[in-house]
Amino acid sequence: MIKDFILPDIGEGVVECELVEWLVAEGDTVAEDQPVCDVMTDKALVQIPAPFPGVISKLYYAKGEIAKVHEPLYAVEVDAADSEAPVPAASADTAASSSTNTTASADSQVEDFMLPDIGEGIVECELVEWLVAEGDTVVEDQPICDVMTDKALVQIPAMKAGKIVKLHYRKGQLAQVHQPLFAIEVAAESGSAPVAQTAAASASSGSTSAVSQAQTQAQSGSQTAGSSMVPQGKALASPAVRRMARSLDVDIAKVPGSGKNGRVYKEDIERFLKGATPQAQAQPQTLPQGQVQTGAAATANDRVEPIKGVRAVMARMMTESVSSIPHFTYCEELDLTELIALREAMKVKYSNDELKLTMMPFFMKAMSLALTEFPVINSRVNADCTELTYLGRHNIGMAVDSKVGLLVPNVKDVQDKSILDVAAEVTRLTQAARSGRVAPADLKDGSISISNIGALGGTVATPIINKPEVAIVALGKVQTLPRFNAKGKVEARKLMQVSWSGDHRVIDGGTIARFCNLWKQYLEQPQEMLLAMR
Repeated sequence: MIKDFILPDIGEGVVECELVEWLVAEGDTVAEDQPVCDVMTDKALVQIPAPFPGVISKLYYAKGEIAKVHEPLYAVEVDAADSEAPVPAASADTAASSSTNTTASADSQVEDFMLPDIGEGIVECELVEWLVAEGDTVVEDQPICDVMTDKALVQIPAMKAGKIVKLHYRKGQLAQVHQPLFAIEVAAESGSAPVAQTAAASASSGSTSAVSQAQTQAQSGSQTAGSSMVPQGKALASPAVRRMARSLDVDIAKVPGSGKNGRVYKEDIERFLKGATPQAQAQPQTLPQGQVQTGAAATANDRVEPIKGVRAVMARMMTESVSSIPHFTYCEELDLTELIALREAMKVKYSNDELKLTMMPFFMKAMSLALTEFPVINSRVNADCTELTYLGRHNIGMAVDSKVGLLVPNVKDVQDKSILDVAAEVTRLTQAARSGRVAPADLKDGSISISNIGALGGTVATPIINKPEVAIVALGKVQTLPRFNAKGKVEARKLMQVSWSGDHRVIDGGTIARFCNLWKQYLEQPQEMLLAMR
């Protein structure tokens, strides 16, 4: 039988990912746990394995497209013994399908409730709280859940009475408009019997896609993939376009859409009123290399690329950080001559394939010791700046320039680790980040960050705080410069410029200066750092 593989949860808060590379092709035979594809979330590169053996019958996405979590990723033909829900060949009252309308019994059926338009321009919302549980019986108009849009808290009621069969989202996840929110078992209507018969007949022929198609046609409000019009008066369009159609008294289902999968735009409605046809039924999402879509003629050297994945998240987070946190910068000079000599003497003995004794572990451990004396630097402030949380763990992040963009994994519990323990973690995280395969847990719960701009030759910077942290430091490159010693003679010293950025809602200039001086003392006099360790 043919079975769809549903893309599972691949990270907290992740609702979609980019298909980076298929590792199989249609027609290939795969074994259980064999890697099928690489996908890129907004946090890391993830490899998707096959949960059961079979033959790949269809790949639903092309390389570079965006795949949705909880949606089919590929179809695989499996033996009945390998399937978790085999379909009897001659069964007339059971259909093996995960589609939106299935027969539960002779007098009831299971339907998916589609999340409706809940505001102009709203395409997704956060599931704040379920007010029911799976197995509960609900009545018409009973509140089912609370969802939070970017504008307000909205309560979603039940459209029909019945029994809750499945909740498609967990608390805190993002629900998509026009996608299933929950499944409910309701009394069968007069027109549902032919659907069940059609689904059972399709299942007996071993075609899951045919079952889905027959059942989808019976559900009001579902979408027909690849078609320019959606049956029963529904079309693929944004709320603004629907409002324009209503104001012009136009049946939007009759308007040929020029977008992908028949999406209707405002220009399509205008052309429909003029009696013209759309220029294209399926416009490409990206332009060919060397072309730009502008009002004027495109030049030969311009190239347009979508911003997505890690870079899109970085753009959003940095914009939010700058717009919501009042930054201030503090700079200092560190004399690392003694520390560099100590590290050079130790690295030959302690460095190996799994541990590289760089300068970073010393910076992290010294910072952790200083945070113990200045806990406000290791804190978080709430959104309206009414509460300050002092963090007990020193999870120190380090910015890594990886092949997929800027990643900031963090070493957990530096306060409890030795310098060699920190060095092992730094080595592991650096290798993982540069390959783009950092685990989501390594990117979460950071408390303060270090950005090593000196690795690329920089000296001074104004780093942007990694929200919700309250401070970040940029390390400049080490320079050999002349300085006067205690006897008044000039000698060569190993110097580094460091640039701090602080959240001025929480930290003042005097606090960060005193904190930096203590951190500087531990680094310039390594023996002081050793004595401060517990």
